[in-house]
Amino acid sequence: MAGVSTPEDRRVADAVAGHWVDRLAPVRARPYLRLARIDRPIGWWLLLLPCWWSAALAALASGRPFPDPWHLVLFLIGAVAMRGAGSTYNDIADRDLDAQVERTRSRPLPSGQVRPRAAALFLVAQALVGFAVLVQFNASAILVGLASLIPVAIYPFMKRVMPVPQLVLGLAFSWGALMGWVAVFGRLDPPAYLLYAGTIAWVVGYDTIYAVQDIEDDAIAGIRSSARFFGERLRLAVGLCYGLAFALIALAAWSAGAGFAGWFGLALFGAHLARQVVRLDERDGQGALALFRSNRDAGLILFAGLAADALLRHG
Repeated sequence: MAGVSTPEDRRVADAVAGHWVDRLAPVRARPYLRLARIDRPIGWWLLLLPCWWSAALAALASGRPFPDPWHLVLFLIGAVAMRGAGSTYNDIADRDLDAQVERTRSRPLPSGQVRPRAAALFLVAQALVGFAVLVQFNASAILVGLASLIPVAIYPFMKRVMPVPQLVLGLAFSWGALMGWVAVFGRLDPPAYLLYAGTIAWVVGYDTIYAVQDIEDDAIAGIRSSARFFGERLRLAVGLCYGLAFALIALAAWSAGAGFAGWFGLALFGAHLARQVVRLDERDGQGALALFRSNRDAGLILFAGLAADALLRHG
């Protein structure tokens, strides 16, 4: 691994300030931990939450008192590993574009801290961890999980050709909405499909907020994004995405038999999304980053409501 002499100066622009990666990790490991986005945990949270939502819906539908704890742990490990693998793959594909954008030129590949070959080996190692997690599930879940590699593989190239590449990101980041259900039932049913569709809309909404940070640099580099595409209609577009997400997830909860606690969690989730829309300002990149990160809390609120519903119903 290639070390760096002044790691404090190499912190990625949008990483969490004072993260343990920058303070405690061995110097030679820091570029690789940054490549895996360990210093930006919001990514694996947003990959994990649909898995947990789906597991909670499956608990409701199957009459279990709570989501399978082992599944929740596996999803956590898998989310961290596959978020890291996906980010490494994305950075390998985008290293030339990242060098042209202020926020991303400090990443390990465009800044020269990690060589592409070393990054590729690191990618394989993380993917193997993810595969080891996947094979703990039933055969149907393994097949569904492997299919997720298709949108993951094509996403980095969509920002070159699609006006709204966040749609492809949504296909990949929402896959967990299928996994929690198929891990319990061994098949996919309407609640899982509805949850998946709603989560795609959620991803497009929050990643549009995230893209606000790069509107000017993306225009210079020729990178397409939903924030650029929606332009002055940005707040309306995010509101529509979030409204669609709320409606579809509500249908998923209804079809899985959600009760009061589930609906209460969903209402708080919807209120959180509405607050984001109200506070969104396309001229405030730092504010957009804070709103984007707040989706972890929104997702945890929804999961808590669904999980509590399963427990109360069983009692």
